[in-house]
Amino acid sequence: MTDLKLQEQLMVLDNLVEHQELKDELQSLDEFLGELQAAAAPPPPPPVKAVKPRVLWRKRDIDGNIVHARPRSSRIQSKKNDHIRNTDPPISAPETGCEVAFATETFEGFLQDLQHSLIDSSDDEASSTSKDPLLASSDWSMRQRLSSEKWRAERPRLVNIAAAQENVARHICQQCGGNPAVVRCSDCRPRPFFCAECDISMHTRHVLHNRDAMTAGFYQPLPPTMVVVDKALCHCERLVPVEIPDRICGCSPELLRVSSGKTVSVITMNGRYDLSMPELNCEACQATWAAGVVDLNQSDYWPATLHFATIYATDVFYSFEEMKMAAPGLSCQAFLRMLDQQTVRFGRTGKISADSFQRSFFEWEAVRYEIDNICKEEPFMCPACTPDMLAVSVDGNRKRYRFKNAARSEEQAIFEGVFIANDEEVTRFVDYIHNTSKHVSGRGVCGGEWSAARETSQRSASKVDEEGLELAVCRHGVLLCALNMYRGEIFAYPLYLQRKLASRQITFFCMDVTCKYWPYLQRIANSCPELQHLLKMKPFLSVFHAKAHEFKCEVKWSGAYQDGAGLTLGEEVEQCNAFLSRIAVTTKHMSKAGRTDMLTLMAMRWNQQKFNNLAISLSQRYQKATKALQSQLQNLETMKGELAVTERQLEDWVSDVKEWGDATTTTTTKNEVDALASRIEVLVASIKRRSQRLYKDTDGNKGRARMRRKIREEKGILTSVVEKYNKIVPNTETLCLETILSGDTAWPWQLTRSGTYLQ
Repeated sequence: MTDLKLQEQLMVLDNLVEHQELKDELQSLDEFLGELQAAAAPPPPPPVKAVKPRVLWRKRDIDGNIVHARPRSSRIQSKKNDHIRNTDPPISAPETGCEVAFATETFEGFLQDLQHSLIDSSDDEASSTSKDPLLASSDWSMRQRLSSEKWRAERPRLVNIAAAQENVARHICQQCGGNPAVVRCSDCRPRPFFCAECDISMHTRHVLHNRDAMTAGFYQPLPPTMVVVDKALCHCERLVPVEIPDRICGCSPELLRVSSGKTVSVITMNGRYDLSMPELNCEACQATWAAGVVDLNQSDYWPATLHFATIYATDVFYSFEEMKMAAPGLSCQAFLRMLDQQTVRFGRTGKISADSFQRSFFEWEAVRYEIDNICKEEPFMCPACTPDMLAVSVDGNRKRYRFKNAARSEEQAIFEGVFIANDEEVTRFVDYIHNTSKHVSGRGVCGGEWSAARETSQRSASKVDEEGLELAVCRHGVLLCALNMYRGEIFAYPLYLQRKLASRQITFFCMDVTCKYWPYLQRIANSCPELQHLLKMKPFLSVFHAKAHEFKCEVKWSGAYQDGAGLTLGEEVEQCNAFLSRIAVTTKHMSKAGRTDMLTLMAMRWNQQKFNNLAISLSQRYQKATKALQSQLQNLETMKGELAVTERQLEDWVSDVKEWGDATTTTTTKNEVDALASRIEVLVASIKRRSQRLYKDTDGNKGRARMRRKIREEKGILTSVVEKYNKIVPNTETLCLETILSGDTAWPWQLTRSGTYLQ
């Protein structure tokens, strides 16, 4: 080492030593001030924190270098996380059981060790002062704010990068490495730049790549039928990438020549391409070959017609189906407009026909359905409900209507009768039921006031054709079957579905108006003996809908009190209604066949999702049911101890409540109080039911406005009736309007003076 370098090293060492001495002096002054303040202040309560040792032993190797317990990366990481650990330096005494031999240290090694020790001490001081900011980073809002600030700080640089990417700089062809580049291909990365010759060589085979020309001083999107020749754009022929046979005759393959055939439109997720179909010609025997439907299918294309002028890549159909499931309200026209924008973006022209696309999509789905049938797959059969089915939930939804002035065609639906029953069969069954039995048009307290509980109804004279859809769903949310409604939600529709599903050994038949439907079924079974087997099912009133019924009705019919029903709610059909109602935004403008095919297709894909998640769903439901059972058993034992009742007394109470619920609710009004009480029950049930069906039955503001107006009118009538009732009865039996509309309390006239229920 020269004298000059040695002098520089000594100066650096002196500066480091002076810096450390200043820090030691400042620390000593701080400690002295702390001692003065401690002497002036009152003594703190015990325990007194022990003074931290000032000595830190460091272990060195045979060369005199410091031996760390962990590598530097882990030491830095531990310092970053010291907000959850103690930051006091560890006290380590020299090991007595081992000898450390120190070699003669060089001057450079001594300087290096001194610098490392100073850096470590400064890191320890910095880490002790950074606890609060690290604690703040655990808060979600703080992390979001910090992330936004980082993006905001980075945005100017990103803008510059995006602007620089549009600059057409001089590039060399990344294929041959000699000629200047004239084309950039976004699908050929990481080497996107091509000269004119390499572009023709590469993209004659890869015609669906998206390219940009660089000859005009900016990036100009190129269709596949345009190439750059002498810095000018020229038109050329490009062939559809389909599989071509090696031979078409007995001649040598070298005699085959590929030529351009008819022009077709190829639709992919990048939009529309106008290309030519390939044709083969034999120069010897003049044999020819042209691609047909089979050749297109083998290359993952689907023709628009059998004499195709448009072909679709199958990934377009897959994408449309997935987007339709994720956003059921997405229309076919909206999806194709997105593809049209892709066409324009990449420098091509032309539109995509919505009618042709929808027809091809349904035909493609029909082929997939037939393949599933060959594989013995049942799209509308729940694996968890086979062979016996515990419960079936049936309900109607009037949102899935179809306008009369929608597209009319005489074509038959591809999926006719697969999911939605044939309209003619349903009509014949309804007419048979109406002609065989006499119907009662009276209105009761629970179901008679609801539009879902009518025995007869005339066909609507409104602007709709199909008024909705009646669904049957198993307890796992799997769609089983459906039918179109033309007369509202009459009882004959669920009766048809019940008869159709009777072969599946169903235990419970769930409805939201079981209290009205089951007496209807009993009367129909007497007139139609072939329907007697339907009475083997048990009636099940949906658990949540039962809250809107009168209390006696809930006790008698609610599924919450049915033996063997478990945690079945009977409301599973509502989840399916919510999904299919979103599809109705588009199906109401379709033709009859198109609506049937789309609803059937979406129902099959809905069931497929249910099947894929069935194992996880069943295991979670089993764990939930097990925990709920243990919790309820513990609550029961606790209540039995608090009330000091035996098991026999509890069973007697349950029997008394069931007998009270089985008692008839239709009594003759003997005085004014009974008449007012009956009127209040009817109004409360009607208001609750209309409020529940506010968003279920109608999908427009006008319909909801009419329903809200009806609710306001009934609330006004109820207010006057309650006031009149409160003036007649004693103060202990008065009613509060808010309580009877929001709570599930028993009516005062159903209780005796002692607080027990009347029989």
